[in-house]
Amino acid sequence: MKKRILSVILIISSILQPEVYASTGNPNPDMSRSPVYYHTITIKGVNVFYREAGDKSKPTILLLHGFPSSSHMYRDLIADLADSYHLIAPDYPGFGQSASPSPSEFAYSFDNLSSIVTQLIDALGLQKYSLYMQDYGGPVGFRIASQRPSSIQALIIQNANAYNEGLGEALQPLVKYIQNPNSETIKAAKGILSAEGTKWQYTDGAEDPSKISPDSYTTDQHYLDRQGNEEIQLTLFRNYATNLPLYEKWQAYFRKYQPATLVISGKNDKLFTYPGAEAFKKDIKDAQISLLNGGHFVLEEKHTEAASLIKDFLNRRGIK
Repeated sequence: MKKRILSVILIISSILQPEVYASTGNPNPDMSRSPVYYHTITIKGVNVFYREAGDKSKPTILLLHGFPSSSHMYRDLIADLADSYHLIAPDYPGFGQSASPSPSEFAYSFDNLSSIVTQLIDALGLQKYSLYMQDYGGPVGFRIASQRPSSIQALIIQNANAYNEGLGEALQPLVKYIQNPNSETIKAAKGILSAEGTKWQYTDGAEDPSKISPDSYTTDQHYLDRQGNEEIQLTLFRNYATNLPLYEKWQAYFRKYQPATLVISGKNDKLFTYPGAEAFKKDIKDAQISLLNGGHFVLEEKHTEAASLIKDFLNRRGIK
């Protein structure tokens, strides 16, 4: 009789909380996972959104997203790491839940995005932190690291680039647009902003494309399709050329400070290719290169594996 009553209780509970049982498959799910908090702060007159999770007394990891995504790309990794670290993941202006002023109201440049993130760091009182950088997060984060080397505990690099070897052929439409903006090159650049282009960035090179949630690229596309956002993204495309001359400066920073560095890029990425990931070993002698079997947004498939690598790496470096 007791077993029958227990079964009825479990059935009713699963109906009332289907998302818990569907995700865990456990009739006694662990409800102790750290909550994620969603904040907005005004910086330079712009509302900047950020996610925060974990104990503030623990080491901080600042998660810097890439194009065309937002802090949403870190949702799974945040859940994986929040038991061990304090996590901050902002959306840049023009991305995600942050405000999107027009280019006439806000200077969309990588210098300015870096300045916004730096002011967020100061507003939150972060003194020491690790930087997790993906895609656009690279030029934003490498600027910060080279300007504030004493604040950096570690660099975690995922499909972000600081070497010419990492510039893949898939970037050619962007390169041609930067070098010669005209009706033909702008058409190709806009193709990168299309739904097909966004989906390709998520699925190309994936170990198993059926594991890539459509919610990811459709969420990104929703933000890209907002009125006025095309102009913002094209402005940043043109400004991307300012990053390449800084490669030598960033490499000099690597050589001088030898920051603790973990590279966990998706090895099948055609935008920022694996030779660029391996190139960090040229300047950072103890860099750990642990390439994952995936594409540009490898966390969609491999966030658990990435979290395990991060925890092991930071623990061995005494960052815990």
